[in-house]
Amino acid sequence: MSKTKELIKVKQEKLPGSQISLEIEISPEQSRQAYEQVITKFMRSANIPGFRKGKVPRQVILQRFGADQLKASALEDLVQKNFEAAVKQEEIEALGNVQFRSSFDDLAVQFEPGQPIVFTVSVDVSPEVTLQKYQDFKVTAEKVEYDAAKVDEVLEEHRSSNATLVPVEDRAAAAGDVTLVDFESRFLPSESDDADAEGETPEGESVQDFKLELVKGKFLDDLIDGIIGMQIGETKDIAVTLPQEYFQDELAGRSAEFTVSLKDIKAKELPPLDDDFAQDVSEFSTLAELRQFLEEQYQQEAQDSTDANVEEALLEALIEELDVDLPESMIDDELNVMIRETLSRLQSNGLDINKLVTKEMLAEMKERMRSDAIPRLKRTLALAEVAKAESIEVEAEAIEDRCQEILKDLQGQEIDRDRLEAVVEDELLHKRVVSWLTEHSSVDFVEPKSAEEEAEEDPAPAKAEKDASPAEEEQPAEAKKSAKSTAKKTSTKKAKPAKEAGEVPADAKAEPAKKTASTKSKRSTKTDKKASTKTKKTSAKPKADDPAPDAE
Repeated sequence: MSKTKELIKVKQEKLPGSQISLEIEISPEQSRQAYEQVITKFMRSANIPGFRKGKVPRQVILQRFGADQLKASALEDLVQKNFEAAVKQEEIEALGNVQFRSSFDDLAVQFEPGQPIVFTVSVDVSPEVTLQKYQDFKVTAEKVEYDAAKVDEVLEEHRSSNATLVPVEDRAAAAGDVTLVDFESRFLPSESDDADAEGETPEGESVQDFKLELVKGKFLDDLIDGIIGMQIGETKDIAVTLPQEYFQDELAGRSAEFTVSLKDIKAKELPPLDDDFAQDVSEFSTLAELRQFLEEQYQQEAQDSTDANVEEALLEALIEELDVDLPESMIDDELNVMIRETLSRLQSNGLDINKLVTKEMLAEMKERMRSDAIPRLKRTLALAEVAKAESIEVEAEAIEDRCQEILKDLQGQEIDRDRLEAVVEDELLHKRVVSWLTEHSSVDFVEPKSAEEEAEEDPAPAKAEKDASPAEEEQPAEAKKSAKSTAKKTSTKKAKPAKEAGEVPADAKAEPAKKTASTKSKRSTKTDKKASTKTKKTSAKPKADDPAPDAE
């Protein structure tokens, strides 16, 4: 007849942060058995001079190792086994972050074989999620309108990039020309230099054969204005004030003087905007086809941006109705996912993360990302609660179809199929829940904010002019060609696409499911980064082949 297993005495207490405290009592019989088992183990395994292994007397073991060490060994085993048994008995879904709240040293001192032992452990558990409301929201979102001018802008950009450079000798430099200059820069003293302990003015630099296109925003505007009107062979001093948003903070707003020698001028001869041009910069046969493709892409982009704004507004409203006490282990898991995503992106850009990333850096990344991890985790929990409340599910067929799309893009790469399916299911479920929220809420569309309004809300200047350092400017070989060789009309080449048709972004194997503004097109174009994919890009971003190290 089987013996009924004795239940462990357990008292539960809820703690903040979705933790529970477990007060666990070890029975007198268990404590006696554990102590005896430890002694027996030592008697069998101890190597003591004068005794054969396995034949050491009990009294010798007690004298050699001491009762305190034997009791501590028995206690350690008892605590671990009884904690695991208590979690299983009470059907607790432990997430981690186990903390031994009793003093082990005190328990070891108090431990007497054959007497009960009481210890306390806390552990994170799944949080209780409550949504006070999850429908009938009234939100406002910016409606992004399609800007037809963007098509012309893109076409003009590619006309410019495919232009033929024709030497100019009979006139001064004009706006839009491509010039070759030598210059020396000198920074002028400022009040801050006098206030500085060292009182030193930053050093300038001397640059030879610097290729500069005379277009505002390409380089320092004051310098471009000063070169316009110069003749080949002329040398001129030009006063320049670096912009306040200059990429080197210590030089932002500084006054400088540039001595510039103009060595060469080339004018851009733009190709005609015709079918031949369309064939040169894309895979379309006619300019009309190229225009239609770009129009559809930008229209879809505007719609996707509007949808993203609606989703963001709805999720913000949803989180306001969320009541949840997030456990630390869940936040830590989310941070680890975010860090793996970041590291994977860095690696896809060619960086050796094993050499670049240190434990200290990972700790700093966790600290910085925490403010983003918490709302992201709340959104996930809130959407899951809506899905559960409304029985929103994703069919196996839809998951399989989406997986096949991704696998087609990732041909030749090792993919964990189970992990991929889990990520795809999350992506599709996310979309369906957001769609349900949109259908059961009202959205009031507003016009996008102007640049001035955004600047007032976020006065921090953007880091611009990152390529403005003359010393760091990469000089194309064209700048060093002779006038004779560049005078020949060269064939216009296709603009390089940001992604070839059907290519999946490098970070697609690291990020969790997100909504993207991707569209499926019949043909691919090599015209624009935002309109360069032949097939629909994946946004599932499975982590199945994640090369990044664990962030823990």
